[in-house]
Parts: sequence; C-alpha cells; structure tokens
Amino acid sequence: MKKILIFYAAYGGGHLSAAKAIKKHLDDNFEVETDMVDCIQYVNKILNRVTTGAYNQMAKNAPSLWGRIYANSQKGVFAHISSRANKMMAVKLKNLIKERNPDIVVSTHPFSSQMVSYLKRKGKIDCKLVTVLTDFAPHDQWLVGHEYTNAFCVSNNRMYEYLTNYGIENKKVHVTGIPLSDKFSKKFNKSEIYKEFKLDENKPVILFFGGGEFGLGKDRTLQILRAVIHNLPTYQIIAVSGRNKKMNKGFHDIVEETHSKGRVKVFDYITKVPEVMSISTLVVTKPGGLTTSESLASGLPLLVINPIPGQEEENAEFLEKNNVGVWIRKKDNPNVVIQKLFEDKSKLEQMKENTKLLAKKNSTKDICNIIMNLD
Repeated sequence: MKKILIFYAAYGGGHLSAAKAIKKHLDDNFEVETDMVDCIQYVNKILNRVTTGAYNQMAKNAPSLWGRIYANSQKGVFAHISSRANKMMAVKLKNLIKERNPDIVVSTHPFSSQMVSYLKRKGKIDCKLVTVLTDFAPHDQWLVGHEYTNAFCVSNNRMYEYLTNYGIENKKVHVTGIPLSDKFSKKFNKSEIYKEFKLDENKPVILFFGGGEFGLGKDRTLQILRAVIHNLPTYQIIAVSGRNKKMNKGFHDIVEETHSKGRVKVFDYITKVPEVMSISTLVVTKPGGLTTSESLASGLPLLVINPIPGQEEENAEFLEKNNVGVWIRKKDNPNVVIQKLFEDKSKLEQMKENTKLLAKKNSTKDICNIIMNLD
C-alpha cells in the first residue's frame, strides 16, 4: 500500500482546499494511506501565526504592498531570502518525512515544494514529489528545485508553456486544472435548490461573493452590489458576505434601501456552492484560484471584483484574455460595466461557451491518477 503525504500552507484557503480534494479522492478510490499536514504550522507554530497573520493583514489593509512583495519574490533579494528560509525550515520537516516514510509527497504550496526538493537534493529523503500549482499564472517560487520534482500539475496551457520554457521536461508538466471537490461533477435537482434558497425558478440567478474573511474593498463591494441590484431588476441574487460582520450588515442595508428583499438573499456563508453554481448565470467574485476553477467547471462567466495585487490580478487578466470574465477595475463605473455586459446577450453566451475550453471538471481525478502512476 502506497503512503502519500500531502503538504499545504494556510495562506488563503485555496491551498488547503486543493489538499483536501486530493486526499478525499485518493482515500475514496485507491488503496492508499494518506496524511495531510500544514508544513509551516509543523515547522514552527509561532512562525505560522506570524506569517499567515501578516499575509491576511497585508491582503486586507495593504494590498499594494503585498503585490510588490509578490512580484519581487520571483527574483532578487526577496526570492533569495525566501529560498534560504525554506532550506533552514526543511531541516525540521525532514524529521516528519522520515517518521511517516511516504512513497510520494504531494505539495499544494511552493514552500513545501522547496523544502522537499532541498531535502531530496541533499540525499536526506527518498520519495517522489508532485507539485500542484493552485493559480492561473505561474510564479518562480513554485519552481525552485524543480529538478527534484517528479510531476507538476498546472491549470492551463499558458502555464505549461512557461514551465517547459523555464527548462522543465515536457513529460513532467501536466495540464490538469486546480483540484476541485467531486461535487462539481455531479448533477443536481435544480428545482430543490431553488426551493431551498427561496428563489423563483423562472428567474435567472447571480451568485455574488463579497470577499470572504478579508472583506477587501468593502465600500467598493457594496457599490458593485448596489449596481447589480439596480441594473438587473429581473435577476435574483444570492449575496454571500463571508464571515465579515460589517460586510454582512452592508449587504442587508442595501437590500433594505433598494426594497429588494424578495429577490436578494443575503448569507454570511453557504455550504452548497456547487449546488448554487448549478442554478446561476454569473458569478461576481474576487478571482482566487479555487473560486475561479469552480466557476469555470460550472460553466459560469465571472464578473471580477477587488483582486489582491499579485496572483489574483494575474488571474483576472487571464480570465479577461480568455473572454470568460470581465474585471471591474478601480477606475471603472460599475453601472457602465454591468450595463455593457448585459446589453448584448450573445456576449454572455459566448463567455459561457468559452468556459468549456478552460474548465477542468475532472482535475482532481486526473491529478490523483498522475500521483498513483508515477514511474
């Protein structure tokens, strides 16, 4: 029986969600022994609290600073510091890997990929390494020590080209998509979903995500929600504020102001994202890798709001370039963007059709098959 150790890190939710999806599919479909570990939490709990806290605060309060750090971490001083720090932390991670003795390590975060590849290079461990990139644009931190990675799983062809041009062997790079819950492959009883959310089955639905825990750009998000309600009076809206009390109150206040309680349903969170996406026409959201992948797998165009500078802005650019998303930038008037998007029904239909070219509904299955069939 193969032993598989899955590493992630709790910077944002996508790395953890990817790890969970991979673990569940492996456990459900193969005779394997799996374990999942937060690599930074294991190496140093204090460091984990400080760095995840710093990331959350920068993403929320100083996104431009985070964008500069993200850009500079590809090359130069920041990149060197990051790589050196990961080499030092790898020493402690070595003990865990030796204790668990996995045949394969799967990494959904660049830090764990760097640490494991460093240990392999030094001959401290002997296992295969699979790196699963969880965004739509490449970043060189994922590729440090790539000679010691057995397989890379990426979300799209552009990333495949970047990695192979970087010098990574073609056979190591697989365009699989980002790991998703297996629920996105299921068919749902849509009538039951309409009833559960108290919606009219004869009217279209927009799913509006307010930004989750960060509540990034609260005033802008409220402005955009108001514009959606005002400009699309025939649409119903499921508005998800995230666990952000100010955002949630703002959503409720707008519903009261616009007298739209009958067609706008406000939630702090929902547990049935695949089900709700199955009845939706459009998703309004920050372009995190996971939500973007879920939307594309559900055949939904995206109206992009408040991307964090760095990987999320690169994701937004990718969506626009492939004509599956429209990005409301800071300088844009939301009313104008929304009116333009919906004035020509063929545009939305074309965007929906284009999602088929990017959607990877079987991403998790394909990734797990690659893991299990490593030479």
